[in-house]
Amino acid sequence: MMNFDLKIEQTQKIVMTFELQQAISLLQFSSLELMDFIQKEITDNPVMEIQEKEENHSEGEEEITKKEVDLEADLNEKTSFEWEDYFHDFQPSFVRVGSEIYAGGDARSPDFPCRDNNLQEHLIFQLRISAANKGKTLIGEYLIGNLDSNGYLQGEISEHAHYLGIEESKVLEVLQLIQSFEPIGSGARTLKECLLIQLQACKCVPPFTEIIIREFLPKLAGGKCREIAHSIGAEMKELQQAVDFIRTLNPKPGSSLGGGEEVRYLTPDVIVERVQGEYVIMVNDNIPQLIINPFYRDIIKHGKEENVSNFIKKRMESALWLIRSIEQRCLTLYKVTEQIVKIQRPFLEKGIRSFKPLTLKDVADEIGIHESTVSRATTNKYVQTPRGLYPLKFFFCGGLGGTTGEVHSVLSIKSYLKELVEKEGSDSPYSDQQITELLGKEGIKISRRAVTKYRKEMDIPSSFKRRRH
Repeated sequence: MMNFDLKIEQTQKIVMTFELQQAISLLQFSSLELMDFIQKEITDNPVMEIQEKEENHSEGEEEITKKEVDLEADLNEKTSFEWEDYFHDFQPSFVRVGSEIYAGGDARSPDFPCRDNNLQEHLIFQLRISAANKGKTLIGEYLIGNLDSNGYLQGEISEHAHYLGIEESKVLEVLQLIQSFEPIGSGARTLKECLLIQLQACKCVPPFTEIIIREFLPKLAGGKCREIAHSIGAEMKELQQAVDFIRTLNPKPGSSLGGGEEVRYLTPDVIVERVQGEYVIMVNDNIPQLIINPFYRDIIKHGKEENVSNFIKKRMESALWLIRSIEQRCLTLYKVTEQIVKIQRPFLEKGIRSFKPLTLKDVADEIGIHESTVSRATTNKYVQTPRGLYPLKFFFCGGLGGTTGEVHSVLSIKSYLKELVEKEGSDSPYSDQQITELLGKEGIKISRRAVTKYRKEMDIPSSFKRRRH
């Protein structure tokens, strides 16, 4: 028999309120993302506005007066300046860009931003001044539109001919024209064809170069130099000269021009500067300061209509929570960066060799927060340091124990490894086992398997492929 009873029980559970979700999201935002979010919130919430920065007119007037005095003093000192010679030598130039005319500067190097042509625009420009008729121009524009970012033609000639409704010979004729354009090698269908096109434009080509490209590229990639030399009847010295020449050719001719995207700039979320031997941390202050609109504050204070007051109260609570969340975000970001700088100070002063192993938990334990909070605080954020601009995640790196008890970071080990490879003999490069032994002499205890792993991560070929004959 089933009974239905009502029971009251107390349970504990975590409830993710909207405000808490918002605070977590704000912590993950970069400074640019936060700016966009603030602008959206200001649009949606009428009680919130940006506080305009007040200007100190008295200080400004004193500064202007000082500048005027300095300028007058400079002019008095430079009484020998020949103004007539200046105007005689100065000849303004005019530069036309589209429908706009710019005056001043050298016409050969105008002082205004411009955007370089991408690969397709560069090739189409050459096509239009090279094609004999409009039909070839249309075919060429179609083929150029099917090139990838590296300059290779996608698809088969038969497919393009079928789509255009013309003979394959006409497609090949226009393709050969495109392959003669700069950058040389554009319009190739394979790596072999790309290298051969570049080879035809070169002078003083070493012997055996063409046959190696035509028949032995896979074996060359595998480092089977002795087998190739035996097959073509060449000495190892001759083969090495041909291989060195092939390496000067560009396997991705289109990549030099890029895709024509606009330049994107990174805005650091935190700036670290060295002042009198100490590191000063500044969180990006370009974030606008939010305040409650005084008009709505007065409505709450003197309002009589309850419905209006309740609506404004809810919007005001939302605004206050956002303001507090932004302040908490800045404080957390400051504390996390401060601890990172404290631990990684040797790197900032001496370089990558002194990089310390660091985990999210190390920072979280020091400042008393959860490591997930540290992870969110360092996501999509950059810090400007005296050594350059880095993602905050860059400073977190694992480490390995040394023979002297010192722990070395993975980045510092990779730095040692790279230096060993750069200094090795070209005819007898170090094997992974030899690198392991050499690192052991530097006090770094590491396995051969780890050396192989780091070498591959750095795109360093094996000793067999690094050997020169």
